[in-house]
Parts: sequence; C-alpha cells; structure tokens
Amino acid sequence: MGRSPVAPGTVGTLGAVPLWFLLHPLPLWSYLAATILLLLAGGIAASKAEEALGSRDHPAIVVDEVVGFLVTMAAVDPSPWAVLLGFALFRSMDILKPPPIRWLERRLRGGAGVMADDVLAGLYARALLGLLGLC
Repeated sequence: MGRSPVAPGTVGTLGAVPLWFLLHPLPLWSYLAATILLLLAGGIAASKAEEALGSRDHPAIVVDEVVGFLVTMAAVDPSPWAVLLGFALFRSMDILKPPPIRWLERRLRGGAGVMADDVLAGLYARALLGLLGLC
C-alpha cells in the first residue's frame, strides 16, 4: 500500500477500512487493545523501516495511517456515511496537521514520531465525528 505512486497515505488508510470492519464488532476494550498493540508494533516497525529506507517517515510507511484510522473509528456507528466521513476527516487532519500535530511530527523521532501525529490526527477526527453525533 505504501508503495503506491499516488497518495500512499490515502491508499494506506483505504487499506485500514477492511481491518476496521473486522474489528468494529468486538467489545470496545478488545478493539482498543488491538489498536494499541498495532500502535506498539507499528512504532517498532516504523523505526526499523526508517533505518532500512534511510528516510524519516518515508511514504512507504503506512502503518501509522492504519492506526490513525482505527483511532478515528473507535466506537463509531458502522454506517457507510460514518465510514466515509471518518475517512475524509482523518485524511484531512493528517494532511493539514493542525496544532500541535505538525509540532509532534517535527519533534518526535523514530517510530514514536511516525505514529504520534497520526494518532493525534485520529483523535481530532474522532472528536469531530462525536460532534456530528456519529459515535
């Protein structure tokens, strides 16, 4: 997914949608546990990928988008409208990087830096879904 020549972050997020459909029927604690495990494993993998690719937050690394989308969609109604809006809001927050997302991205290094900005973008998008009454 991350090797997509066009919009690898968006393609990576699209890849998260089937995973969300598998996880969303789980009890919330199980969903959150799976998301946290993926966050931790993704942070380790992202650190190793940065070293191997010789680039900070290389576009081929998309596990952060997967985790960010799962954060966005925690306890969200499984309607097509909610999924589309959650996808669009997450991608918007990840691309625009409102404060302090950009600050986190620049300050944190390694896997923590790769993952943290997308987790925060996911929290912002999740809050917006909540304001819209979709969770």
